[in-house]
Amino acid sequence: MASAAPTVAVMGAGAWGTALAKVFVDAGGPEAHVTLWARRSDVAEQINTTRYNPAYLPGTLLPPGIRATADAGEALAGATSVLLAVPAQTMRANLEHWTPLIADGATLVSTAKGIELGTLMRMSQVIVQVTGVDPTQVAVISGPNLASEIAECQPAATVVACTDSGRAVALQRMLNSGYFRPYTNSDVVGTEVGGACKNVIALACGMAAGVGLGENTAAAIITRGLAEIMRLGIALGAKGATLAGLAGVGDLVATCTSPRSRNRSMGEHLGRGVTVESALQGKEGHVVEGVTSSESVLALASSYDVEMPLTEAVHRVCHRGLSVDEAMALLLGRSTKPE
Repeated sequence: MASAAPTVAVMGAGAWGTALAKVFVDAGGPEAHVTLWARRSDVAEQINTTRYNPAYLPGTLLPPGIRATADAGEALAGATSVLLAVPAQTMRANLEHWTPLIADGATLVSTAKGIELGTLMRMSQVIVQVTGVDPTQVAVISGPNLASEIAECQPAATVVACTDSGRAVALQRMLNSGYFRPYTNSDVVGTEVGGACKNVIALACGMAAGVGLGENTAAAIITRGLAEIMRLGIALGAKGATLAGLAGVGDLVATCTSPRSRNRSMGEHLGRGVTVESALQGKEGHVVEGVTSSESVLALASSYDVEMPLTEAVHRVCHRGLSVDEAMALLLGRSTKPE
C-alpha cells in the first residue's frame, strides 16, 4: 500500500510563507494540500474565500490546495513537515505556544533569516532549545528567494540544509516544482549565517543608492560584505563553499540589488535622509529583518572577535543616530590594507 502523502503546515501567512505554501502545492500536483496558519483571522478568511492574500502577496491567485486558518492547533494537527515562516525575533515566542501541538518526529523547517537578540542564537538553535527535538529534525530553507517573484512562477533556486540527508532530500522532492529548484546541503550553520547577514549588507547597498552612488559602489559593498559574512561564517564553523553558493552570494546579490527587497528599499529611504522610525512606518506586518539583525549579528561577530565594518556602520546608522554620509566617510577613511 502506498504511504500517505506528507502533511505540510506553513506557520506564517506573510509573503514568504504564502509563496512557499504555493510552491508545495504546485510541486505536489492536484492532490497536494497545505495548511497555512495566519496570525490574523481576517487574512485566513480572505485567503479561503477569495484565493488571494492582498496584504502580503497582492496579485497572486493561490491554488485551491491551500487552506488557511488562524488556529495553530488546526494547522499543526498531524503535520509531518512544519515550516516556520515567522520573523526571527518572534520565533521563540511562537514556538513556546506551538511546541505542545507539533507531532512527534515532524521535520521543523526554519525559513526565518536572523540572529536572535540577547541569546545570539541562529534560528535552528532556537528551535532545538524551545522544542527539545533532536537537531537532525531541523532543516533550513534559504537562498535568493524574493517571494513576489516566486509567486509569479519565475525560475528560482534555493538551499534545503539539514544534517539528516534523508529529511533534506524529502523536502527537496516536496518543493521541486517546474520553477523552484531546491539544492540540498548539510551545512546548516553556513546556510543560516548567509541568510542572516545579507539583510544588513542590503541596507548598506540601499543607503549608497539613496545618496546617489552607483554600480561601482554597490559592487564594492556586495563584495566586501561577502568577505565579512565569510569571516563570521567560518568562525562559527560554516563551510566557505556554502557562502560562495546560493545561500551566501546568491541571496546577497538578490537582496542587495532588487527594488523588491524590503531591506534595500529601507536603506534607500535612510540614504535620502528619512529617519529609521519614519522609514519603518507603514510596514506593519512587513518586517525589515536587517535593522534588528545589524545589532545581533554585530554582537555575535564581536563575541568571536570577527571584524565586520559594514555591519558596524549599518548598526550605527540604525541604532546610534549616525548619518549615512558620516557612515560612508568612516568606511572610506579606514586604513588601507591587502584584500
